[in-house]
Amino acid sequence: MYFAAMVLRPQQHLCAEELTQRTASQSTSPSNGRTATGNGEESLSEKLANLSCAAATAFLLAFASASAYAADIVGLITKTNTNPFFVKMKQGFDAKAKELGLTPQAYAGKYDGDNEGQVAAIEALMAAGAKGILLVPSDSTAIVPTVEKARKAGVLVITLDTPLDPVSAADANFGTDNFKAGLLIGQWAKATLGDKAGSAKIATLDLAPNEPTVDYLRHNGFLTGFGIPVKDQKHYAMSDSPQIVGSDVTKGSDEGGRKAMEKILQKAPEISVVYAINEPAADGGYAALKAAGKEKGVLLVAVDGGCPGIKSVKEGVIGATSQQYPLLMASKGVEAVAEFIKTGKKPESLDTGEQLVTDHPVPGVPSIDTDEGMKLCWG
Repeated sequence: MYFAAMVLRPQQHLCAEELTQRTASQSTSPSNGRTATGNGEESLSEKLANLSCAAATAFLLAFASASAYAADIVGLITKTNTNPFFVKMKQGFDAKAKELGLTPQAYAGKYDGDNEGQVAAIEALMAAGAKGILLVPSDSTAIVPTVEKARKAGVLVITLDTPLDPVSAADANFGTDNFKAGLLIGQWAKATLGDKAGSAKIATLDLAPNEPTVDYLRHNGFLTGFGIPVKDQKHYAMSDSPQIVGSDVTKGSDEGGRKAMEKILQKAPEISVVYAINEPAADGGYAALKAAGKEKGVLLVAVDGGCPGIKSVKEGVIGATSQQYPLLMASKGVEAVAEFIKTGKKPESLDTGEQLVTDHPVPGVPSIDTDEGMKLCWG
């Protein structure tokens, strides 16, 4: 038993790291995926060499099925491990898991939208005997069958920040009300522009082509707050309004925001309002506007409320942002898993809050200033 634990722990750690660098599609070698020994049989080392990270974990755990650590494992799966939002979330996850005596295992996709990587992570955690998984889905629809498989196996699955579609596919969702987060920045932008809102030319920097829930909720919340009717609440399109002069996806990154804005500017050189899925995308969009000499007079709004983002608001790059609280999402999620392990009780969904942060408040839209925002980022 002691030997089994010593073997498993390094393997689990390596798998968590490797899943951020490759997806499950890289798990077999060319030809038939087997490396035979002289007698036609694979040795243990050869088997492990040809298995995917997730499968290798499953193999080792089958060898040591009685491991004392397996029942105490709680997993976190984020979209990436580079976005500051998910870095903070992982910090809260690790700290709370250790505080409660659980063994944390964190995984991340290679990029925002890496559904295969997240599927592999769920399978790895199931094989490891995890009792609970905290998931920030990259594809809120495509991941559902794998989540259902985990739940049928008795694993508690809580989504953080991004709910599944349907929401009921997970046991609970702990996160921001993303529609409300978008609504707040839309209301603020409309009030700030006043009479000019009706003629504003809007560019939207969205997340991904598959439009996960967080994507369409924030986007449509913004349009609703700005006073633009949305035709389909689970979809967004430029056809929603002639005021939307450009729209592109960013993968939620600085580079993605810059490239998206460069494309938009080629077709729509005059822009007065920019909605961004998050602050990295907003910063990238601003960089493209500045490089083109078109940043003056453009109103940027975003969602996240991270410390770098609040700094951008303070400096005037972003006009307003809706702040969310990833550390709280993760810590509350771990607490719910601990309770489930102890009593079998499943949690109810939890709105972890959202607040508008701006140094230019407007009547009728509640907000806090950047000084307060800096104190709260990212609690």
